[in-house]
Amino acid sequence: MNPYQSLPPRSFWRSAVAEPDPADIGGLWTPKFAVGQDDTVLTAGSCFARHIGRALLERGMNWRDAEPAPPGLSEEERRARHYGVFSFRTGNIYTAATLRQWLSWAHGETTPPDEVWAEGGRWYDPFRPSVDPAGHPSADAVRAARGTTLAALRGAVAEADCFIFTLGLTEAWLDRENGTVQPVCPGTVRGTFDAGRYAFHNFTFAEVHRDLSHAIELARAANPGLRVLLTVSPVPLTATATGGHALTATTYSKSVLRAVAGQLAQDHEYVDYFPAYEIVTGFPFRAGFFEPNLRTVTPDGVAFVMRQFFDALARVPAEQPRPAAVPAQPTTGEDFWCDDAVLDYYHQG
Repeated sequence: MNPYQSLPPRSFWRSAVAEPDPADIGGLWTPKFAVGQDDTVLTAGSCFARHIGRALLERGMNWRDAEPAPPGLSEEERRARHYGVFSFRTGNIYTAATLRQWLSWAHGETTPPDEVWAEGGRWYDPFRPSVDPAGHPSADAVRAARGTTLAALRGAVAEADCFIFTLGLTEAWLDRENGTVQPVCPGTVRGTFDAGRYAFHNFTFAEVHRDLSHAIELARAANPGLRVLLTVSPVPLTATATGGHALTATTYSKSVLRAVAGQLAQDHEYVDYFPAYEIVTGFPFRAGFFEPNLRTVTPDGVAFVMRQFFDALARVPAEQPRPAAVPAQPTTGEDFWCDDAVLDYYHQG
């Protein structure tokens, strides 16, 4: 006997991947901990993360919207102002460094800069450039709105049972003046680009591991019982500022993020990894879960990912019935929610 003779079929490429119909491939995730029907769950991260909160709500689970929309807003207004997208209105959080920054501000470890951007008689938050597209009437109103989000983040983390965070990118722009991480490159979604002030940075494995570890430590210092479920977005980079090819830049980013998530899940019993990235981009699916642009994940792809998620959770001993299959959900297009998608506008030729 050798160790491979006692392995189950799921451990072999031929029986687990090559031979089954892609729709029948299952068992891709064995959760380390249960997420029950009554557990308070938070979601944040890249644009793909928006699907998770919606799916949790549709299953009747306790997804926490820490910043609900004020009364009187239309559905279009709520959507435009990012209400109900993530658990708090930070906008997309693409990098581990940005997550660390938000948690550091929320828990008083550091203080956010006072800077605001003025355009056309309105004021905007540099750290949430697309959250309030109509802007604010004053600089103080921007700071007050940011303070509301920080308070919501702080309160939600303190009360949550599980935090699901979707990693998206390793590329970012750093502010040389105040040391902050910009959510997107200034001068794209909003603001003005200053080459003397903003520096491009492509985070390494060690840096992502450092930032994500510190972010998790900050959250668990406020809530020692918090469990963290990491995912990696399957959505590729819209554009890369490395000077390299977009395909190889995407491979670098996703490889680093996947490796960090796997390392943290291996090192901590309270951290797990769900393979949304592998499910969408894996060999057997032959890019069938992408729209023709090879970037936007189709409704069927989202449904397949979430079915794998809930089916796996249903196998964890818990006091809730097995959930039904997730139907395909309509979409208005991934790029609506992805701040970095604006970079495609700058594509020439």
